[in-house]
Amino acid sequence: MNIIKILSLVFIVSFIEVRDFSPSTSVAEKVIFQSVDNGKTWKDISKGLPENKNNYNLFSFEKGLYMHAGNEMFHRESNVSTPNWAKAYSINDLRNITVCKTGLYAIKYNGKISKKNTYNNSWATTYPTFHEKNLRTVFETSSGAIVIGSDHGLFKSTNDGKTWKEVLEKGWVIKIVESNGVLIATSQNGIIRSSDDGENWNVVVSEGGVGIDVASIKGGFAAITYNTSSKTRRVRTSYDAGKTWQTIDAGLPPHDLISNILQVDNYLFCGHPKGIFRSSDKGKNWELMKPAIGDKVFNLNALGNVIYAIPKAGGC
Repeated sequence: MNIIKILSLVFIVSFIEVRDFSPSTSVAEKVIFQSVDNGKTWKDISKGLPENKNNYNLFSFEKGLYMHAGNEMFHRESNVSTPNWAKAYSINDLRNITVCKTGLYAIKYNGKISKKNTYNNSWATTYPTFHEKNLRTVFETSSGAIVIGSDHGLFKSTNDGKTWKEVLEKGWVIKIVESNGVLIATSQNGIIRSSDDGENWNVVVSEGGVGIDVASIKGGFAAITYNTSSKTRRVRTSYDAGKTWQTIDAGLPPHDLISNILQVDNYLFCGHPKGIFRSSDKGKNWELMKPAIGDKVFNLNALGNVIYAIPKAGGC
């Protein structure tokens, strides 16, 4: 066998070995979608996120986007059209992240709360005098009061966490929003309201079930609750500071897993098991903008006029 044939065989064998045994590169996809045109088109922006994570949660902070799943957080600049996600940091025992006016709070499963130092990217334990467990959220009111939601009610501090007062007994509170001095929150008893900076709370929407989501919209609030009679989640809005509420879901397919609602520009958007729906007339009519992916429900977030959608099992 001449030298040319030998070299040819070596090349062929080497090529086959590279093809057969080189490691494959996996790319995350369908983890998060972005729309910059009010929901008309959607782009998959999952590149850089790991594939083996579940239940991502998205939040924005200092003009950047963050995703966390488990103990890991990933960062992406929000003002770049095609960036990738990069791992930012890890926090052990992480349960939830909440964004407030003065910074970022990390809530741990052991009941401890940490706050991010924006100067050196570190985290430090805050509110050491707060000893409740099973915490859900931290909220800062426009007056500067701190309100913490837990599985056992609401607690408030007006002196930067030195002392605490229980302002709502029993039942969990998960999400709180504020508009013009009025606080609206999801609770185990439905949707609750406070007009005195969280000192007193009243149930304003109760259908036998729990409060699923609340949002501040132009001129009022939007909310989703669970109705125990119809076995569906109902979507409502209020334009009188949360005093009275009107249903706006007649144009939506009835379902028990509607996830959330928000407003971008003059459109309302709703995450639904059938997909992402949009309304241009305050919920009188709805149109499907993006069909669902499998049996997952889109959970929606917005940063300015950009909408982000994360498909999740059960919508949460």
